[in-house]
Amino acid sequence: MLRRALGDGFPEDVGRHIALLTLARTAANGCFRFAPPFLATMASGLGVSLDTIGIAVAVSELSGLMSPITGSVAERFHRRTAMATGLASVAVAAIIAASAPNVVVLALALVLLNQSKVLFDLGLGAWVSDRVPYERRGRVIGLTETSWAGGLLLGVSTMGLVTAATNWRVGYAVGAVAVVIMASLVRARIEDDPEGHQHARRTRERVRLPRIVFIVAAGTLCLMAASQMLFVTFGSWLRDEFRFSDSGVAALSFGLGFGEVLSALASSRLADRWRKERAGAVGAAVMVPAALLLAVNSESMLIGIPLLILAIAAFEFAVVSIIPLGTMVVPGAPALGMSVMLACGTLGRALASIPATRLYVDSGITWPAVLCAALCFGTIASMWRVDRWHHRTVAD
Repeated sequence: MLRRALGDGFPEDVGRHIALLTLARTAANGCFRFAPPFLATMASGLGVSLDTIGIAVAVSELSGLMSPITGSVAERFHRRTAMATGLASVAVAAIIAASAPNVVVLALALVLLNQSKVLFDLGLGAWVSDRVPYERRGRVIGLTETSWAGGLLLGVSTMGLVTAATNWRVGYAVGAVAVVIMASLVRARIEDDPEGHQHARRTRERVRLPRIVFIVAAGTLCLMAASQMLFVTFGSWLRDEFRFSDSGVAALSFGLGFGEVLSALASSRLADRWRKERAGAVGAAVMVPAALLLAVNSESMLIGIPLLILAIAAFEFAVVSIIPLGTMVVPGAPALGMSVMLACGTLGRALASIPATRLYVDSGITWPAVLCAALCFGTIASMWRVDRWHHRTVAD
């Protein structure tokens, strides 16, 4: 199906492997996205408070600052090696999380999971960049980014149902098994890079980051922080306000994932046409009223839940649209450019995790939703700057 959605005019190996790589990333994203909706359940199992486990999530997100180092490593690996190694490490991290005796070990497991997924993502992004020109890259990356939604739609929903039937540790173990299977398939089916590509990566000199990288990174930071305000609180909100069970949260995660799939597919068709930065600004702009209306309707399930789905879907459209910018902003080093973007994105999530959970404990989801809307303006402003830079670059 993904190959048909890709259409004609793309390299044959991209069409042949896009479904496999998207499914592999779906499995990794399921493990990565499992914790936020089930923080309350995990906190209870470890005997700690919600805001304490929020600190563990923040620590794991701060590890994203190591992403440029991971990006430098990824540039020197075969793309297949980076992807397979990243997947195998995600599985190891999920097993450590499943067996964690306390919140400290859980935090360490989440750190390893974070950077392992970064390694896979950078390998995948660089693999696409080696084969597809920037002007058409939004279509390919948009389709592979359906795996972010798929991680919630399939991965988190399945792991959540397992959690409801057993416990969250078994949920992580199920995710680890899925990732191991995908790692073996990627290793077996993806071809090695041409020798010329590998030699170029090994001999590449130190790269100077242009200013536009930091503008893109700032917009990513604000967007990721905005989404984290909702991601780490909505599960607790559903339980506290509407008495949702773990299976109920899993069911809503399925609905959120379905909305994200539609958004990712929309981005794959529109981002190249609108320009990536403009599409990202549109998504962030839709998040603003959705989050503000959620803040004032948080006690109504019939109004609040659709607004949550809209905000998350708009976020997915925005983030999928701007990801290709990371493959372009550092000429000749797509993995490095993406790694800087990912580092600032994870920093944004880290900065949001602690205040979001603490504000939720004090006042419910209202203030996290308000801050979500406020942070979106930072993304809109950054994308406006990128659009002006893009216009000047084309004019020159």
